[in-house]
This record gives sequence, C-alpha cells and structure tokens, in this order.
Amino acid sequence: MNFRNLSYLLLIAAAAGSACSPHPFVMWFLIINLLTLVFYGVDKRAACHATSRVPEFTLLLLGFAGGWIGAIFGQQLFRHKTKKQPFRTWFAISVILNLLIVAGAGWLMRDLFL
Repeated sequence: MNFRNLSYLLLIAAAAGSACSPHPFVMWFLIINLLTLVFYGVDKRAACHATSRVPEFTLLLLGFAGGWIGAIFGQQLFRHKTKKQPFRTWFAISVILNLLIVAGAGWLMRDLFL
C-alpha cells in the first residue's frame, strides 16, 4: 500500500472516529493534526534514509484537511520542508483555503442555529 492510499484510509478512519464523538469537529482537528505530524516525521525519516517518501501532494492534502497546525509543528520539529519552494507557497495557499472554508462553515452554522 502506498502513502497516498494509506493517507486516504487514515482520513476516512479519522472522519469515522470523529463522527462518533460528542464533539466531532474538535476530534477531527485533533486526529488530523496528530496524523499530519506523524506523516511529516515519516517523510523526514525517509528523506534521511533515502527510502520511499511521502508525496508532497499527500502532505498538502493533510494540511488542507485541517492538519496544517500539525504540519507547522512537524516542519519545525523535524526541520522538514521549511525552505523548499514551491511547497511552501502551496502549503500557505492550502492553509488560507482551509481557514476560509472553516470560517464560512462557521458563519453558515451560526446563521442556521441562531
């Protein structure tokens, strides 16, 4: 199983696990950020040992799905993907898009329930 398929499987598992929680959005962000942090560590280890790497698309997808806080911690903790362009640009775009989506969803939910 490659990293992309594994990440999709873990995203589905995270969604299912958070849906069963009394606070699904909080659980989603906790799980996805932890998962993203782990993937950055796995990719850094693979880079150091010249083995199969986690695709950049997968790291960006995890960040876009809400794991960007874990990605920032992973970048700093493992000193990984901190200078590489255009990854940094795409990462910044994915963070901005995620924040816009979350803010828009919060605004819609507020209007629906108030």
